[in-house]
Amino acid sequence: MQEQLAHAVQSLARTLLRRQWMLATAESCTGGMVAAACTDLAGSSAWLERGFVTYSNAAKTAMLGVDAQLIATEGAVSEAVARAMVQGALAHSRAQVALAITGVAGPGGGSVAKPVGTVWFAFAGPWGLHSGLQHFEGDRAAVRQDAALHALQGLEALCAAA
Repeated sequence: MQEQLAHAVQSLARTLLRRQWMLATAESCTGGMVAAACTDLAGSSAWLERGFVTYSNAAKTAMLGVDAQLIATEGAVSEAVARAMVQGALAHSRAQVALAITGVAGPGGGSVAKPVGTVWFAFAGPWGLHSGLQHFEGDRAAVRQDAALHALQGLEALCAAA
């Protein structure tokens, strides 16, 4: 998996450098895994502007400006919150593109409506705002790694097509 993450970061880095865009990340269930994978690549300061690890609901509100009422109404693991997180990452940074991840990594915390492995993603940039839902299988580590990889690959595809 580390090799896949490294490859995804390298591909994203090339695209961001070519476009002269900076990236901001807003991560919940991945706990900074995407930002860490990015900084594993030497020279990432040329395209990674900052990363927000907003694991708690209070952090989502304080750091990204996500409305506490939205979290209370929709739940932290929701499309609305993922979209608010990515918008907050752009608003609280100097980046041109951003990604957000919020989900249930497990082993606990899941429900019938939002089982373990449920992860919402949001991507923002010159193309607008896109969001999507994925369901990942496996233990906590697998869900987090798969979510980080999906986020990197998803953002790279949007940046390359813009």
